[in-house]
Amino acid sequence: MLINKVALGPIVTHPRPKNSASIGCIAMTLTELKVRQAFCPPGARPMKCEPHLSAPDEVRRMKQDQENQAFSVWFGTIAAKTAGWVGSAWAFILAVFVIVLWGAAGPYFHYSDTWQLVINTATTVITFLVVFLIQNTQNRDARALHLKLDEVIRAIRSARNEMISIEHLSDEELEDLTKHYDRLRAECEARRKREDVKA
Repeated sequence: MLINKVALGPIVTHPRPKNSASIGCIAMTLTELKVRQAFCPPGARPMKCEPHLSAPDEVRRMKQDQENQAFSVWFGTIAAKTAGWVGSAWAFILAVFVIVLWGAAGPYFHYSDTWQLVINTATTVITFLVVFLIQNTQNRDARALHLKLDEVIRAIRSARNEMISIEHLSDEELEDLTKHYDRLRAECEARRKREDVKA
């Protein structure tokens, strides 16, 4: 079967090789070229792509990235709404009502093990699930706060750009920064004391 190919030179017509990685100049179909152009950085030559990356693999990766992004957006929305509702007064009132109702049902169930197991299991499962939702919200809030601080540091001319994204530094590097600013504070206090003595 003869198909049109796009090579590094002009468009030629020849049988498609079974193993394109074995040839020095990689030829690809127009569909493969469009897919590879989506992943090549600006200024790069999309025709010169890795032999081990085939067009179906890249299409599959694009679809997987879209699915992951959609799930992340959905989970982030659910987590934000849940965290907002759990922290509301209505959630606290509902929790108190459930506890009172459970306590009132104790004499009816003769304070049996099943009666105690119901509240223990329910609170454990709900707490276990809500922890992940609240943690996701806190992670997003912390990331957004760091990005805002990074933008402030970048916008201020006298600020040190090295302080951007320092949350990714190691513990030793953070400890060194802490000691550096401790020294700056000590020097500032000593200078202020000398000025007070002179005054």
